[in-house]
Amino acid sequence: MPDLGYPVFDADNHFYETEESFTRHLPKKFRKDIQYVEVNGRKKLALCGHYSDYIPNPTFEVVARPGSHEPWFRAQNPEGKTLREITGAPERCRDEYRDPEKRLALMDEQGIQGTVLFPTLASAIEENTSHNHELLYAAMRSFLQWMDETWGFNHADRIWAVPILSLMDVEMACEDLEWCLERGAKTVGIRPAPVPGYRQSRSFGFEEFDPFWARVNEAGIPVMMHASDSGYIRYVNDWTGGKDFLPFDPDPFRSVVMSGRPIYDSVAALIVHGVFRRHPKVRVACIENGCKWVSWLASALKSAYGQMPRSFHEDPLETLRRHIYVSPFYEEDLDELASVVGVERILFGSDFPHPEGLAEPLDFVKELSAFSPADQQKVMSTNLQEMLAPPS
Repeated sequence: MPDLGYPVFDADNHFYETEESFTRHLPKKFRKDIQYVEVNGRKKLALCGHYSDYIPNPTFEVVARPGSHEPWFRAQNPEGKTLREITGAPERCRDEYRDPEKRLALMDEQGIQGTVLFPTLASAIEENTSHNHELLYAAMRSFLQWMDETWGFNHADRIWAVPILSLMDVEMACEDLEWCLERGAKTVGIRPAPVPGYRQSRSFGFEEFDPFWARVNEAGIPVMMHASDSGYIRYVNDWTGGKDFLPFDPDPFRSVVMSGRPIYDSVAALIVHGVFRRHPKVRVACIENGCKWVSWLASALKSAYGQMPRSFHEDPLETLRRHIYVSPFYEEDLDELASVVGVERILFGSDFPHPEGLAEPLDFVKELSAFSPADQQKVMSTNLQEMLAPPS
């Protein structure tokens, strides 16, 4: 077992859903809206009559090997191989990706004391059902029940599964938040995206969502914003003619213009629209969104504050540094990130067992060679522990 000399806490692990994840508790009236269908001999997840290739194999009977995309994301592809060629042969989905007790045993082998655990397929649900308020909440609540039964929200005080909530209806969001808190949730997640609405989308920083943020503030839990289908493909489609968002079908234009965009806008909305002014104990963690966007946002906030100081209750850079945690990609400039938000706000996240993550989670410490041993420990251990603890 790897040993860094202190307990390691990983801010980004995943499980793979089963076919009944969304349907076990789904009301009968919606069974035709969410179902698995066979297309050319392969099962696909059909949402409202439209099957999605967001995840190529939504049954997860076979999955890409952990870390198999690492050369791609390190931009080490001189032969110009496709992502599929780099990925190589898949493997059977391991029990450790679906069973909490077996996952604990694997974590022991990996040298991980605790981890925040995210779904894989669930990130596509809100975007694809937001046209139907009733269906959206039926689907998400069905999934929450399955999660609670299968993983729990605090398993052995080592695996903290993240319930994903929608703010489309703030009253129902508050009900779901309360339900999760009653079942021991240490954190909850929302999409880095505008909140869908009946007539138009809007910022979750607007005061209409204060009941949700007030309860988060009172509970003292952090909110996770993990990369997901944020609906931003619509802006790419304005330039390219339009198609679904397929994260495993890379496109150079999309890679250039969408990298960091949803999380940039989301954190900007939280700060500029005053969430942290009205709810000073709220903390938000940005997971699997990288960190290039952080310096871009810091520069924009500095300019806006210089131009319109009365629009802010304090220097927005101080707000950013106090309330926002960032889990960077392993291939990024972590020194630059530390210079903007401080090392105390950097979270180690391996993205295990996803192919774009690290096959050996603790290999992340190699990216921290320029950091002092004390700062390495903050990133790999202390920061996540402190974030999950209620603020004083």
